[in-house]
Amino acid sequence: MEELSEIAVVGAGSWGTTLANVLARKGFYVDLWVREKDVFDQMRVNRVNETFLPGVYLDDRLRPLQRFEDVLGGKKVVVTVAPSHVLRGVLTDMKPCLAEDVVLVSATKGIENDSLMVMSEVAGEVLGKRCQEGFTCLSGPSFAKEVSANLPAAVTVASQDADTGRMLQQLFSTDTFRVYLSDDLMGVQLGGALKNVIAIAAGICDGLGFGYNARAALITRGLAEIARLGVAMGANPLTFSGLAGLGDLVLTCTGDLSRNRSVGVKIGQGESIDDILNPMKMVAEGVKTCRSAHMLGLKRGVDMPITRQVYEVLYERKAPKDAVRELMSRELKSENEYT
Repeated sequence: MEELSEIAVVGAGSWGTTLANVLARKGFYVDLWVREKDVFDQMRVNRVNETFLPGVYLDDRLRPLQRFEDVLGGKKVVVTVAPSHVLRGVLTDMKPCLAEDVVLVSATKGIENDSLMVMSEVAGEVLGKRCQEGFTCLSGPSFAKEVSANLPAAVTVASQDADTGRMLQQLFSTDTFRVYLSDDLMGVQLGGALKNVIAIAAGICDGLGFGYNARAALITRGLAEIARLGVAMGANPLTFSGLAGLGDLVLTCTGDLSRNRSVGVKIGQGESIDDILNPMKMVAEGVKTCRSAHMLGLKRGVDMPITRQVYEVLYERKAPKDAVRELMSRELKSENEYT
C-alpha cells in the first residue's frame, strides 16, 4: 500500500472528515478539501472540525486545504463526499486537476434531481466514460460520530473492477472499520440513496407516535420498494439484503443520529419543512432525493407508495396523517408481488 501514501478527500462535512481521519490514523497522508473558510480555520488552527464533527481530534497526517490544485495534484485515490445536489459542480471544478489514472471513490448518497442520475452516471457525464467505468462507491451503515470514536462498523465498497475493489477494501479496512466487496455498483448506490427517503417516513411515524409495529412495517415495505426500483435498473436483488441495503436502512430509520429520521420526526410533530431545514448545518439528503426517487419510479413504471407519500408531504404539503391513512387503505396485495 506504499504507493497510496497520498490520498485526497473532497468535502469536509462530518462523513468526509471522518473518512479522511480514518485513513490518516491508518498512516496515510491525506489532503482534505474544505469549502467553508471558517471550518478550514478551525481545522488548521485547532485540529478539530467543530462545525461538523465536534470533539474529534484530527490526525497530524490530515491536511486541510482549500484549492483543488493543491488537494488533487498527483493523487491516485480521490474520495468525494460532496452532497449529491452539488456533486456535478464539484466534479466540474475538480476535472482539470485530476490525474489520468485516478481512482474515484464516491461516498455521496443521492440521486440528482434534474437528470435522475446516480452519482456514477453524473461522474461519467462530467468526467468521461473512462471515469464512469472506473467509478467506485463506499456505502453502508456508518454514523460518522461512531466511526470517529472507533466503534465497530461494517460497510461495502462497490467496484466493477475486481482489482480496484480489492485495493480499496484493503485501503479502508481497519480493526474497527470492516469493508466488504461488491460488484453491484448500481444496487449499492440506490440502496444508499433511497434509504434516506424511507428514513424520513419512519421519522414521521415516530413523530406521530405510531409505535414500533408501524416502524417495522414501514422499514420492511420500504425495503421492498427500494428493491423493486433497483431490479428495474439492473441491480442485484441480493444487494438490498446486505449492508448497503437493509443495514443502512435499519440504521437510518432507527438511529437517533440520523438527520433524515430527525427531519421526519419533526414533520410528524407538526413542524413545517422550511422551519426544519433552515437552521440545519448538515444536509438531510433524503429531502432532495425523495423528489428524484419519486420521478424515477414514475419513469420506470415502478410502484413506490411510501416514496410517493413522502414526496406529497414534503412538496405538496399533504398532512402526514392523511399520507399514512392512504398507505394503510391501499388495495390489498400479496407480500411478494414485485410490481
